Amino acid sequence: MTALDFKTDLRSYLQSARDALLWKLDGLSEYDVRRPLTPTGTNLLGLVKHTAGVELGYLGDTFGRPSGEALPWLADGAEANADMWATAAESRESIVGLYRRAWAHADATVEALPLDTVGRVPWWPDGKDEVTLHHAVVRVIADTHRHAGHADIVRELLDGAVGMNQDKDNMASHDPAWWEEYRGRLEREARAADGTDG
Repeated sequence: MTALDFKTDLRSYLQSARDALLWKLDGLSEYDVRRPLTPTGTNLLGLVKHTAGVELGYLGDTFGRPSGEALPWLADGAEANADMWATAAESRESIVGLYRRAWAHADATVEALPLDTVGRVPWWPDGKDEVTLHHAVVRVIADTHRHAGHADIVRELLDGAVGMNQDKDNMASHDPAWWEEYRGRLEREARAADGTDG
């Protein structure tokens, strides 16, 4: 494989995660894209906001390629976890737009630099802050896919929508009765394994 082939593979996996994450917002109300559905507040728009900052940091600032985007939630003195949720004043359009600009900026970095280029992660400790572009891209892919998985679960909890992406839902069945029986069987097996099936 050539360096171009490696870059193409990396960008393909990253883009699939980006697309999946944004697809999970489709058709939802402003409330539902912001609604915290876990005890730690995980919500769909916050996942998008967070991943935008991750891309701009690891695939921009780390390689001396600042985007110029203002990210006040990452500034010194910002509220903890401010990158993980959207205020009422932060529109869905502005956060999605930021994420798309982060993609373009990250993709330009990957295009411009060899994969063995060494950068410095500003928020890592001195002396342990060097990273290659290849490592940074893999890190961003892993992070984005992890958050796309979070989005899968949050969206299913919101309205039952499931699937890998818009064109391929990769689900075993589309029959709600099948899923009810399947879930019931899993519950029975869990209780049996725990000795609480009676």
